[in-house]
Amino acid sequence: MDFTDTDDQALAHRFRAAKDIARVAGKAALTCFRNPDALEVVSKGRQDFVSQADVAVETLIRDRIHKLFPDEGFLGEEGGGAIDDASGLWVVDPIDGTTNFINRVPVWCVSIAYVRQGRIEVGAVYDPNADELFAARRGKGAFLGETPISCSVADSLTQGTVGIGYSTRTPVGPAVDSIRRLLDAGGMYQRNGSGALMLAYVGAGRLLGYLEAHINAWDCLAGILLVEEAGGWTNPFLANDGLRHGNPVIAAAPGVADALRAVAAF
Repeated sequence: MDFTDTDDQALAHRFRAAKDIARVAGKAALTCFRNPDALEVVSKGRQDFVSQADVAVETLIRDRIHKLFPDEGFLGEEGGGAIDDASGLWVVDPIDGTTNFINRVPVWCVSIAYVRQGRIEVGAVYDPNADELFAARRGKGAFLGETPISCSVADSLTQGTVGIGYSTRTPVGPAVDSIRRLLDAGGMYQRNGSGALMLAYVGAGRLLGYLEAHINAWDCLAGILLVEEAGGWTNPFLANDGLRHGNPVIAAAPGVADALRAVAAF
């Protein structure tokens, strides 16, 4: 379906689809998670794994999206895709937190974002272990289920916890320096292994913010929109071809955005 940025009905359709598909995909992944003996795992690199569940769930998501929106693009962590958002692009991580998933840690999620002409229009992050669906639509707010959510009202890093991500794609230094600066500022941090879920937690007011020196688009686009629609601040992730190559990400509740930018060592 062709539409303009002001076509509310078309975007509402994609918002509903993202939420519905995230739930279905999450339930399918949860079935695999509960049957670990049948799970095959392959290493993609140092501390980087993929299971057949990642591939199967991404295929499920791709097939459902293509059935509904056959003329729109698809970019998935496992299967890749053509990066052209002129007519609409779905950006998907079928299981964000695969290391947790394969090690029986119930902290992982499905992340689905819809991007058009350089803007994230729709985002859904579904945590099937907690049965929590975080979703946002540009200009329409962010939600946990049907309940509106908003970022923390904190005005100091001493008033909560910051999520800090790390990937072996980047040097250790920026992460270590960021943690040191945060601790020196009286803050505290956590890393739960899922950037998408930690960004959703920023939007829900559970974390003050999230930062990572490099993250891929499929891991963060839905979460970035959640933070923005919940009243928070994020850096311009899609600038400088972030959709293709990834970028640093900083996301924060409005009262601590300046302080978190000062903490980030990148």
